[in-house]
Amino acid sequence: MKLIANLSLLFTERPLVERFAAAARAGFEGVEIQFPYDVPADVLRAAAGSLPIELINVRSARPDGVGIATDAGGRALFAEELDRTLRYAETLGVRKVNVLAWAPPPGQSESETEAALAGNVRLAAERLSPRGIAVVVECVNPVDAPGFWLRDVGTSLGFLDRLGDDRVRFQLDFYHMARTEPDLVGAIARAGPRIGHLQFADAPGRHEPGTGAIHFGSAFAALRAAGYNGAVSAEYRPVGRTEDGLGWMAEVPAWLGRDRA
Repeated sequence: MKLIANLSLLFTERPLVERFAAAARAGFEGVEIQFPYDVPADVLRAAAGSLPIELINVRSARPDGVGIATDAGGRALFAEELDRTLRYAETLGVRKVNVLAWAPPPGQSESETEAALAGNVRLAAERLSPRGIAVVVECVNPVDAPGFWLRDVGTSLGFLDRLGDDRVRFQLDFYHMARTEPDLVGAIARAGPRIGHLQFADAPGRHEPGTGAIHFGSAFAALRAAGYNGAVSAEYRPVGRTEDGLGWMAEVPAWLGRDRA
């Protein structure tokens, strides 16, 4: 596993193009960006230098808050956003793309929502997989995001089971899981080999590790036991200046099993 930084939440004291160098200086081995589309892709690629960009998201919601991927009448809009994502992903050398399942339109049935999301996720896999880019979906807890359709581990894994497409994996986030799952370690084990990406923040609060109640040693041990060996992304809201809250990074070798002979 390698440690990366989410540049949409970390190092926000400076412009996005300057966050790559700050992340590298701090010791991160890569980055992810939630929505990079306000800056030209070639500008971001130049700013990143040799620092890998692991993941970006497809633009997630319309101005009214309805999820682009969950709207049964929005397939054309999703395809348009996916084209934009693909152009950025290829320029940035991105390894993974996240399709977010924000709230469906009012009155839309559960079956219509699932069919819309499944069709859009399959379209993403068809377009991205031949280019070596993985597709992931994630759950977001209903406290922070009321109406988010993939709202816990059970609904997310159930969706993936019914989807039946091995090109699509589960993006797991310790913070969101800690808000919905009574047993975080057990939930990680349930997700097991379907985990395709990992993000973390402490809970409650969504701040840096050590500010909440998550036992990160146990959570990462469960992640290693599940066989995950990809990027793990610090996706939290710093309590203060980002660099002033990075003391937790001293624990990373133990969390990732790097301190073992």
